[in-house]
Amino acid sequence: MKKFQVGVIGYGWAATAHIGAINATGLAEVVAVYSSRELNDATLETTHGSPIKSYRTLEALLAHPGLQVVDITSYPWEHADQAVAAAAAGKHIILEKPATLSMEDLRRVESAVTSAGVHFCVCFECRWSSHFQGIKAMLDKGLMGTVHYGEVDYYHGIGPWYGQFRWNITKKGGGSALLTAGCHALDALLLCMGGEVEEVMTYSTKSKSETFAPYEYDTSSVTILKFADGRVGKCAAVVDCLQPYYFHTHLVGSEGAILDKKFHVNLPGFNKHAWGEMSLKMLDSGDVSDHPYQTQFEAFFASLARDEAMPLTALADAVHSHEVIFAADRSAELGRPVKLAELRA
Repeated sequence: MKKFQVGVIGYGWAATAHIGAINATGLAEVVAVYSSRELNDATLETTHGSPIKSYRTLEALLAHPGLQVVDITSYPWEHADQAVAAAAAGKHIILEKPATLSMEDLRRVESAVTSAGVHFCVCFECRWSSHFQGIKAMLDKGLMGTVHYGEVDYYHGIGPWYGQFRWNITKKGGGSALLTAGCHALDALLLCMGGEVEEVMTYSTKSKSETFAPYEYDTSSVTILKFADGRVGKCAAVVDCLQPYYFHTHLVGSEGAILDKKFHVNLPGFNKHAWGEMSLKMLDSGDVSDHPYQTQFEAFFASLARDEAMPLTALADAVHSHEVIFAADRSAELGRPVKLAELRA
């Protein structure tokens, strides 16, 4: 099968991981890159193992001969305009998280992608990890019964040791603890629990550590979710912690429970006082080189070849998760619960 031709928008930390993952799928190849800084094509070819043409404007990249897909890995505040332009040019879109930093921009992207009829993939790649593929398989087989309570929490100190720190500290760049990184946990909670969120309540705060003092927004938040069918969930997003990376998962169902990589089921022969353990790899790193991009991109390009929406991280998934995130941030701002219907009005 002929490989899809991909152009990457933005050439930073995430882009380097994306390019390797896209090329490794065997279904697509990166042939062009747009960057605001000047790049050397020969260096790009040496680094990535195949010819890549560099461009200094978005318009030039979108006009690259034969280009079919764009992969947007630029600054978050640029995502919406670039995605709208890519859709208008008829290009299929891979978009790094957060897809946008506002509800208004989310609607612009949603409208542009829908109107153009292009395919879309949001980089909530944690859904494609061994961690959540394994958990979701157990849930889908009904081993936990109906999950009535779930919590998925994100603990990852994003300090000066990260290259993104210089812009992530700004409200314009990072947005909130949920938008900048905790969105992975909230999205994973929605994956595990399913259904519609009716209302959220969020409180936020900030570390007293001088390490995180430059942040312009609260860097720890906790969100309580009420689902339309009465179930409840919780998501903590903590990016100002001084501890190892931890993606906490606890799901409580009518027939059992899951705690990180441990589980218990209400079946004969299982010791009710002990946990069993699943042989899956936990999410344990914030390094993009450790993220399951290749698995996600393989699914995207395979779906694209079939002219089908991709599973798990298509446009509808991106819209649903971001709506809940924006409602949560609105709740923290107002100091009261926010209904999703209120946000959509």
